[in-house]
Amino acid sequence: MADIVLVHGTTQTSAGFARLRDALRRRGHRPLTVDVPSGTGAGSVEHADLLAAQLPADLDRPVVAAHSAGGLLLPALAARLDSDHQVWMAAVVPDFAGGRGFRAELRADPAAVVDPEWIGVDPAADHAAAARFLFHDADPATLREALATVAVCDLATVYAEDPPLDPAARPSTYLLPTGDRTLRPSWMAAAARERLGVEPVELPGGHNNHVAHAEEVAAAISSAIAGAAAERS
Repeated sequence: MADIVLVHGTTQTSAGFARLRDALRRRGHRPLTVDVPSGTGAGSVEHADLLAAQLPADLDRPVVAAHSAGGLLLPALAARLDSDHQVWMAAVVPDFAGGRGFRAELRADPAAVVDPEWIGVDPAADHAAAARFLFHDADPATLREALATVAVCDLATVYAEDPPLDPAARPSTYLLPTGDRTLRPSWMAAAARERLGVEPVELPGGHNNHVAHAEEVAAAISSAIAGAAAERS
């Protein structure tokens, strides 16, 4: 089937993909995770080199799937790996056409992009907030597991940079959790349509729905892969 590189966001480590990795393996894929370095001062292109160095040499045009702020790294990593397909999982899509970084977009109209109550929250220090905003769809056992994977990743330089690559340069699928309490579902839908040229695929759950709804997310990724393969043939 497909190699799938999973890129975490700024609130979890790669360990947060454990359930999704298992669900993808059951569908015959080879999921691979990378650890996004924190506070390096590197931009997205430099991050792509750092992430690619963590991957095996036998990758052949893998699917790259990124969650949340990991979407800011997705175009560069997809280009670095010559990816066949990009999957955006409740992910930030860079405003390439507008020529502005994510920090500038947030400053212009923060309430249009994120829930105002999420701004300034440190989920690693406040597990109640992590449960409320990231894992509100998880049962108690799943929540305990998820909270152990919470960590803050500093991508300040990436937030500030003007997007260097067009996110629409490669085929994409956007997975939109309808119960998201961090990124606004309306913003994600508009970003998918206007910046990627695709209609978002709506899924149940909250921002980190790959934890509580791993099977649904894996099924959506598999469907995207199959659809992309059919188009290429």
